[in-house]
Parts: sequence; structure tokens; C-alpha cells
Amino acid sequence: MNQWYCSVCHTKLNSEKKPDICEVCHADDRMIMNMEEVPQSLEQVRDLARTKLKGICAAYPSCDGSFDKICQREAYGKPIGLGGVGQGLSFRANSQALADIQFNMSVLGDHFEPDTSCSFLGIDLNFPVLASSTAGAQKYNDALDETMFCTSVLKGSKDAGTIGLRGDTWFYTLEDNPSLNAMKACNGYGIPIFKPRAQDVLKRLIEKAESYGCKAVGMDLDGCGSTIMALHGQPVFKKSVKDIEELVNFTSLPFIAKGIMLPDEAQKCADAGVSVIAVSNHGGRVMDSTPGVATMLPKIREKLGDSVTITADGGVRTGYDVLKMLALGADAVLLGRDIIRAAVGAGSLGVQLHLEHIKKTLKKAMFMTGTKNVKMADSRILFKQN
Repeated sequence: MNQWYCSVCHTKLNSEKKPDICEVCHADDRMIMNMEEVPQSLEQVRDLARTKLKGICAAYPSCDGSFDKICQREAYGKPIGLGGVGQGLSFRANSQALADIQFNMSVLGDHFEPDTSCSFLGIDLNFPVLASSTAGAQKYNDALDETMFCTSVLKGSKDAGTIGLRGDTWFYTLEDNPSLNAMKACNGYGIPIFKPRAQDVLKRLIEKAESYGCKAVGMDLDGCGSTIMALHGQPVFKKSVKDIEELVNFTSLPFIAKGIMLPDEAQKCADAGVSVIAVSNHGGRVMDSTPGVATMLPKIREKLGDSVTITADGGVRTGYDVLKMLALGADAVLLGRDIIRAAVGAGSLGVQLHLEHIKKTLKKAMFMTGTKNVKMADSRILFKQN
């Protein structure tokens, strides 16, 4: 008798042959592995992801959208996979903006253990890093089922002591929405972020999220640049301030406006009553030649002051990058591509291992900059050239 492991719900299964399905969470055999093959390290998770994502993502040590990466090419109207739109200039700008920032290393003072704990929308988290609202992993070599992908992100985030956002894409519908299916399976512990669909469609999706006990809802405003949605009969729209106010007032849940890159538009969203401004250029996937998120984040924080919660994503790969974003004005930081790779590699276990690694390097960065807790992270720990 052999023992098998479900990487989504961690159930151990006894069977001579590999089970076709997990008897607990109903994940299929793509998420089941022999107990002897269960990864013990993040490196092993990335090796598994590299195999499953062959031709799409090689899980390079540096995920920066450079032309020498297999994900980055001019797609000429074809799906862009994990790369950036066009020539990938926005994708690379995200990484470069963070790479250009340097820390002031501080080695004098009392010894301390960095405190990474925080609160996000009233939810107590072990550290200010959330899984971003990615979607569509099922279409990457059919590596895993989409609902199991979403469930893995939510469960892995919770196991690591944080919370996951879930996204929206062209094959998600009102009747079969993998993001909301996963929210239901996880008792609402997650935050769905919807594409800017028609207002009546969004209201019905929000009602479902409320019924499942979700912690908040939001909209990818930059998703208005998605072409694949309309191609499959699910059009998306630019939204007015009035549209946003309508949705904010429609729900009792905190509302997240994601995809903001201009200070004035951030202020308009705040004035419309949103709870969170998510500074993002969609990972460089909807418009080429934008500035990096780390370039715009401090400008948006200066405009808003402390009036609203701000998140940031784009090019964040390490705990050092997380601390840079916090120092530039973010209250929490989102991870996208790395979470996809982790979930594809080893389900919720992979997501947990990746997030725990980020937390570990964040603590190291905080320790070496004299940042005793995340609220102390500000521009004083960043090096400024005269």
C-alpha cells in the first residue's frame, strides 16, 4: 500500500495506485503526489513548477521580463502567458524601479526581533504580504484545475498567516466562477477582485461574495485594457467615479480599487468611498511603457496622506522588495507571478512555503535597517543620493 499526498488540502491517501481524486477536497490527480516526492523546500517547489510550465515560465532566479526570458516576446495578438504586454517595458519598469532603490544599512543599537504583524481591513495578519488577484493558471499547459489553483492560493495564504486575493478572467462566469467557488470552499477567507464588467454583473458577483462571507471585494480597474474578455463575450469597461460610488454603496464590504497609477485618480477613488487603493499596472500586462509601480507609489501616498489604505504590486520578488514598498508608502504588498509558480508547483503547500520565505527575508531586511516593526518602515531607511 502506497501513501499519497494532496497538495491542496494536505490529506494523506492510502492506495496502491495514484488516486484519481482527493476524497476530501476533490482535487484531481494533478494535485496528488507520492509522499516521498512532497517538496520540503521552496527550491523543490520551483523545480516542479518549471517542469509543469515548460515553454511558459522557466522559474528563473530573476523574474524581470527581460527579452532573454521565454515569457517575454511581442505576442502579436496572441495570449501573453506570464509575460508583459507589447515589448514588456512596463514589466521591466516594475523590476527596475525596485532595483534602483537602496537601503541605509544600520548596525548600531539594541538587539531586537522584528515584528512583522499588521492589520489589513481589520484582519490580523502575521506579515503585510498578500497573494495578488491572478487568474487563468488553468490555461498554462493545463497544469492544474482553476478552482484548485484558487483554493491553493487561499489555503496556502491562510496557512502562512496572511490572506489571498483572487482574480477574474475570460472563462469565469456568474454560474461557474472559480474564484468564488474557492471562496466558498474556504468559508469566505479571501478577497475576490473582479474585472470591470457591466454594473449589473458586478452587483450579482458581489452578492455572491457577500453570501460566502468574503472579507472584502474589489475591482481591477486596469482590467478595462483586457482584450481577451471581450473576445469571449464578456466585455469590460472603463469605470466612472459615479460607477465606483454605486458599487461602494451597493455592498457592506470594504471595497478595493485596484490598478491605480495616478495620484489624482487615487484621490477620486478615495473620495468615492473605497477602502483600499491598490497601486498597480497589472504586472505590466495591460499597457506598455508605464512607469514602475515603485515610482508612482510615493506620489500617490503623498496625495492621499493617511486617509486610506494603500497596497502595491509589481516586480516584488523578495522580502527586501516588500520592505522597499512599505517604506515608499504601502500598507501591504501583493505578490503575483511567484504565487502562480508556487501553486502550480505544489498547491497550497507551495504557496505557504513561498510566503514563509518572503516573511523570513522581510524580517532580515527589517533587522538590518533598524526597522523594529512594519509601521516604522518609511523613507528614512532608504538611501538618497545628494
